[in-house]
Amino acid sequence: MKISYNWLKKYADINLPADEVAQMLTSCGLEVEMTEPFQSIKGGLEGIVIGKVLTCEKHQDSDHLHITTVDIGQTTPLNIVCGAPNVNVNQYVVVATIGTTLYPLEGEPFKIKKSKIRGVESEGMLCAEDEIGLGHSHDGIIVLNDQPRPGTLAKDYFNIENDTIFEIGLTPNRSDATSHIGVARDLIALYNIKYHDNKKLLYPDTSKFHGTFKPNISVKVEDDTLCPRYSSICVKNIKVAESPEWLKNKLKSIDIRPVNNVVDVSQFVLFEMGQPLHTFDADKIKGNQVIVKTVENGHPFVTLDGVERKLSDKDLMICNIEEPMCMAGVFGGKNSGINEQSTNVFIESAYFNPVSIRKTSKRHGLKTDASFRYERGCDPQITMEAAKRAALMIQELAGGEISEIQDVYPHPVQPCQIELKYSRLCQLVGKQIDKNTIINILKAIEIEAIQQDDEKATFVIPTNKVDVTREADLIEEFLRIYGYNNVEIPNQINYTLAFHEKNSLVNDIEKISDYLTNNGFSEAINNSLTKAEYAEKFSFINQEETISLVNPLSRDLQNMRQTLLIGGLEDIIHNINHGNENIKLYEFGFTYHKNLNANADDEVTKRFLEKHHLGLWVSGKRQHESWQEKQTEVDFFYLKNMITNALEKIHIKLSKLKLNDDVESQYLNNAITYSIDNELFAMIGEVKEDILANFDIKQKVFYAEVNCELIKKLQHGEKTIFKDLNRFPEVERDLALLIDKNITYKQIEDLSYKTEKRYLKSINLFDVYQGKNLEPGKKSYAIRYILCDPDKTLTNNEITKIMDKLVLAYERELNAKLRS
Repeated sequence: MKISYNWLKKYADINLPADEVAQMLTSCGLEVEMTEPFQSIKGGLEGIVIGKVLTCEKHQDSDHLHITTVDIGQTTPLNIVCGAPNVNVNQYVVVATIGTTLYPLEGEPFKIKKSKIRGVESEGMLCAEDEIGLGHSHDGIIVLNDQPRPGTLAKDYFNIENDTIFEIGLTPNRSDATSHIGVARDLIALYNIKYHDNKKLLYPDTSKFHGTFKPNISVKVEDDTLCPRYSSICVKNIKVAESPEWLKNKLKSIDIRPVNNVVDVSQFVLFEMGQPLHTFDADKIKGNQVIVKTVENGHPFVTLDGVERKLSDKDLMICNIEEPMCMAGVFGGKNSGINEQSTNVFIESAYFNPVSIRKTSKRHGLKTDASFRYERGCDPQITMEAAKRAALMIQELAGGEISEIQDVYPHPVQPCQIELKYSRLCQLVGKQIDKNTIINILKAIEIEAIQQDDEKATFVIPTNKVDVTREADLIEEFLRIYGYNNVEIPNQINYTLAFHEKNSLVNDIEKISDYLTNNGFSEAINNSLTKAEYAEKFSFINQEETISLVNPLSRDLQNMRQTLLIGGLEDIIHNINHGNENIKLYEFGFTYHKNLNANADDEVTKRFLEKHHLGLWVSGKRQHESWQEKQTEVDFFYLKNMITNALEKIHIKLSKLKLNDDVESQYLNNAITYSIDNELFAMIGEVKEDILANFDIKQKVFYAEVNCELIKKLQHGEKTIFKDLNRFPEVERDLALLIDKNITYKQIEDLSYKTEKRYLKSINLFDVYQGKNLEPGKKSYAIRYILCDPDKTLTNNEITKIMDKLVLAYERELNAKLRS
């Protein structure tokens, strides 16, 4: 939200440096994220002065150029070559001096330099309106008729406004601060405390409001829960025209485009008071009746932007007797707004239900300054004041007569009352504070005490503070203004130690995370909400199990995820688009599913399932580019090795689980799975190309997923056992085995440990060969064995016997042969 400092000072009579004001606002919860200068004319007309043309002669080498001398208040006049057709002697003109940067309405800024034009030296430039941003005319140079003093700064002559704009990151609970008056209220309170002053908030004066006729347009509210209050005023016989400069500058300073004097007044009051207004062309209100109601579902409605939208029967509309005219609190209609031919205005100033406005805004994807305020909760007590303020301003700027005010307010909103115990405030703040200080600070932000004694007080909360409903909220309001920095840090802090035994799964997750992070993986934390289109696009998402939000923020955050895969793929393409093609990610997260076996009357925990998973993604190169080693691509076996080693850190060996390497997966190629008791524990594979294409990923991605809920079932209380290092040397022996193609390495590994349990320490496959010089249907495995006796050094005879026993087992069980 943008706040103009000059505008702010209309309601807060202070004159502090802008940086100090920014610090004060931030300290009270109105975080100033950025300050930026504003000038009503870009560049502020710096370096531009008023001059008088002393001489003007035609250029000998040109039929349109003139050579002039111009007095700009210096000792020596400037020689300036000018091509404007209207330049003449004794004119008062606008002069851009050498070194000045001009900001034209169209085109890029340019700098004035000393130059020669057709052989004649030129020391400046005589300016047209569009060349310095003052207007759109380029028919000739600006000629001033009031004969100002040569040398007068153009920024002073044209009253260029310089301002500072505060960009405030407004939190949703601060509905009271959505306007310049709202921000000024806090600023005055802060100023009075800091400088021990007693300044008052300066409200706009509406005392001169006087309605001279009864309005000819009636108002009917069909549902006062959706529209608790509707105030309106008619102004007739107005003249729509361009707004004065001061009003246009106010709006432009906060990035609002001026339209005309009537529309600009409604915008001005919105940002001044925080009350959205809407101005209708009264002559377009058919039947002279405004009806606030909902319409049938699917009713077409064309909004101001020319887009036809299908209305919901939940959308609150402002209608005449025939048709809708405006989406209440959100967006106006194309056929009811103010234009240059309008002569009669109907001003709407209403209080709408915040929930209704928020849903309509999200339903149609319309975010406006009005809906921003209505969603947070406007002040129902200022609708009449805002309407009066707008009517008086329209009368001032566009003429006309003002009607009496209409106010439909069947059930007035009553201010909330909160009892505050002083001891409770001191306890939460952490400091003893005098009760008079408490009462005075709250009074400074218009929270009045109506009853009080030595221990407590009852306060009336203004209706603009919709979030202040409890004692704790009231204490927070006090502390915002009192200042968090004024609460000293105590010399002694008391703390009660509490011991909570860690969940074993938490310990396991930490160990796996440590291993993966130490091996170059980055942890991802993705949103549990995903795009609605994924359920329609990907067959592996079960639409029957999909959990959709009733009131999503957007279609991008509509469904609860059923797999971690998609979030990781979004991360991968994000990294690739930002120049990082070598990606290793892991995520511990939950997936969400409807329980199709549950009944409608079951508890929520039974109707919906939440499953804990670990996902791993690898793509690109294994390692960064280095002179020490050659880069290699990640592959299936790299990912399998990572997940195997990570699980071994928590005493789970995949080799002991049931392996299925003939898996049909909807999203993985060449997938393998590991399961226990027919429950899937882990799956590893390469993501299918058609799925990657949906994310515009053109490189291979390998993915693994682990069911974390089975971890405890797979653990058997195993502990890490430490052993002494072998005192006797290990022995390496290699075998080259010729085996059938259907024999797996795991079969060889299992048989080896079964055959030789005492001396075989490890086994490793270091080469696989299939091709020439081998019998059909055969392959060759080169395997290395590590042998060791913990009690003595193995002799050659013992080593030979061990290897012969292994070869015999291979021949008998696997039909293997030794290659020569």
